[in-house]
Amino acid sequence: MSSKDLDKDGIDNIDNESEKDTEKENIDRKIPTGSKFAQKISDDAPLNLAKMYQDWFLDYASYVILERAVPHRNDGLKPVQRRILYSMRRMDDGRYNKVANIIGNTMQFHPHGDASIGDALVQLGQKDLLIDCQGNWGNILTGDGSAAPRYIEARLSKFALEVLFNNKTTEFKNSYDGRNQEPVTLPVKFPLLLAQGAEGIAVGLSSRILPHNYNELCDAAVAYLNNEEFQLYPDFLTGGYIDVERYNDGERGGAVKVRANITKLDNRTLLIKDIPFGKNTASIVDSILKANDKGKIKIRKVDDITAQNVEIQIQLAAGVSSDKTIDALYAFTDCEISISSNCCVIENDKPHFLNVSHL
Repeated sequence: MSSKDLDKDGIDNIDNESEKDTEKENIDRKIPTGSKFAQKISDDAPLNLAKMYQDWFLDYASYVILERAVPHRNDGLKPVQRRILYSMRRMDDGRYNKVANIIGNTMQFHPHGDASIGDALVQLGQKDLLIDCQGNWGNILTGDGSAAPRYIEARLSKFALEVLFNNKTTEFKNSYDGRNQEPVTLPVKFPLLLAQGAEGIAVGLSSRILPHNYNELCDAAVAYLNNEEFQLYPDFLTGGYIDVERYNDGERGGAVKVRANITKLDNRTLLIKDIPFGKNTASIVDSILKANDKGKIKIRKVDDITAQNVEIQIQLAAGVSSDKTIDALYAFTDCEISISSNCCVIENDKPHFLNVSHL
């Protein structure tokens, strides 16, 4: 063997040892060998941060918009909600299932943690439309949380079984790991998005669609099929009064004012029976106490005795006008709030800003 061949073999051995060292370093750093991350770390050239932001951050933003925060126009569901309902349909035998089991089954399709699935499931159950709940599911009026998933149970409601599923018209795709098939969207026969409402914050945009009354949606659907005009306004489970002058059919930039229902029991006692959407009795009481501390209102005591229905009693200080106190409660507390609407949905893999009539 010539010296030239020896030199060549020596260089090859050095290269092989260098590659092994690089692989060992990548393993120590828990970086997959041969990945673009390992290549960039091992290169001597400086990293191009601008290029990284253009590629990686844009991918992240697109993922959050399409796969997490914004509902789809076809079925009105976010991906986690769709996966929960589909998983419950596969498990359905007419009996209740522990929520912990539903969460575990849904993780076949959802690449994120069990906490996000559990929270989304509880929110669906509290809307009292698609899920038949059993156990302590919390209270949207008081803000109390639900019991742990191992203590509460759920099954699909008869309404959900009727309007959500049809395998013959459902398009499926691979799940995140390719082991299962999940629906792209569900073939919903009802304007579910407008009935439930939706709220999500993505990267660079947000979506907030207010809930509407079930019966009014049915009437609007009939009017639409008959080519008749219709008008839809929000309706809330928490009750209260609403001013829809600036609603603008739910388009971006529209807003509604929502007021609590405050009545007089007597000249020294006020009673709050309905609260604004998105608030609970605890936050209402806190805002009243803060307004009292700032001198905006003068009260003696606040009692929250809410059970099945909202009931907050306000004891006024001596010599204070009840009418003026009601006006001050609307002006300086959460008894009156403004809720903006931003009807953003996913359609054809892109976010679109629409209005309620289009939906």
